[in-house]
Amino acid sequence: MATAAAIPGPVGNPLVGSLFDLTRRPLRTYLEARRDHGDVVRFVVGPPGLRMEFYGVFSPEGVHQVLGSEAANFRKENNFYDELRTSVGNGLLTSQDADYQRQRRLIQPLFTRRRVDGYADALAQEAQALADRWRAVPGGVVDASEEMSRFALRAVARILFGADVEEAVEVVNRSFPALGEYVMERGFAPVRLPRTWPTPGNRRGAEAQRSLYEVCDRIIAERAARGGADEDADDLLTLLGRARGEHGEQLDAAELRDQVLVFLLAGHETTATSLAFALHLLAKHPEQRKLAREEARTVLAGRAPTAADLERLPYLTRVLKEAMRLFPAAALIGRRAVEETVIDGHVIPAGAQLVVAPLVTQRHPGHWAEPERFAPDRFLPEEEKARHRYAWFPFGGGPRACIGQHFSMLESVLALGVLLRDFDVEVVDRRVALAQGITLRAASAMRVRVTAVD
Repeated sequence: MATAAAIPGPVGNPLVGSLFDLTRRPLRTYLEARRDHGDVVRFVVGPPGLRMEFYGVFSPEGVHQVLGSEAANFRKENNFYDELRTSVGNGLLTSQDADYQRQRRLIQPLFTRRRVDGYADALAQEAQALADRWRAVPGGVVDASEEMSRFALRAVARILFGADVEEAVEVVNRSFPALGEYVMERGFAPVRLPRTWPTPGNRRGAEAQRSLYEVCDRIIAERAARGGADEDADDLLTLLGRARGEHGEQLDAAELRDQVLVFLLAGHETTATSLAFALHLLAKHPEQRKLAREEARTVLAGRAPTAADLERLPYLTRVLKEAMRLFPAAALIGRRAVEETVIDGHVIPAGAQLVVAPLVTQRHPGHWAEPERFAPDRFLPEEEKARHRYAWFPFGGGPRACIGQHFSMLESVLALGVLLRDFDVEVVDRRVALAQGITLRAASAMRVRVTAVD
């Protein structure tokens, strides 16, 4: 059994270890670390006096320990989560212990399959609005990343706010990128200056946060003032406000805002990433694109999709799962070990910071043949059944698995169905640079040419 000091890892720069590699090209650094050093890797970052260690865990078995079987020993405690919690509140994504358990009990009934399926019509309408807009694009060239981000934001804001969608979309579209950049800069800085200091970064972050808080607080206050006037309203904000626990407990205004901000962040950036890369991959692969378009046109046959169509579009579902395998929105997931534990024969000390990485594990050659190849049929039922549960985990796993998994898959499959029903898609930008922010995103243009078909 290897001690913590004996766990292999990259040497990095003599002065700052792997700091530059992890900040300038984090995804490639993690992939190369697994290739060169194995399934548990020790990273050293920072200058002398400020140096820290953390561990990458890349095998499905190790991921299972961290997120599943020993989840209680691995907490959401690191600089990144501290900054995210301060910026977007103590919602489901960031809360822990009794706060998390209470929130989950209150919110889980709002994300049952039956409840989520009730949003299918609204999702289909937003997808159709996007298709209608694409028909008017000169030359038919669109940036899949920008288009899917706009679509997913409008969709989740509509589900959250109902009729108040326009104001929310404008503010979120302007403020979330700035706040996300601020969180990442502070989360991975060797030294974090107080937020109260009037630095340019602090001012930008504070302004973005203020704008987001204001629009959410205003909409929440307006709903509260209307009281029970909207008895038939089924937007998520109204349902969150009505949610009650078994002892009558409920979310207060600040907790409502925290949940709304988390849903806006997680609900639009993750789905946008999945859809954008699914379109990009189909645009690059004519054979798979043909199969996907044939399924969409045959099943939908010119009509709007419904929730029942999720089961009738299995190939589109496999396309999206394969896109999420290659380009998972949550590419990196951090945790802190409470007590000493052993992972894959290596001793991980108490208090250690860890990273599990869907982007790395989902390209692990020990679990995926030709892992860089786009092959949707990896997700045929018999193939999925034969794989380790944590060989593919874009929605996390264990007790903190994403509550919105069914919502994301429903939205993504229905939207992809509408777009492939109405358009052929060809690649313009074959190579796309990646960037790791709060979520994985394209760092360069992701243009495709869309051609309307009858």
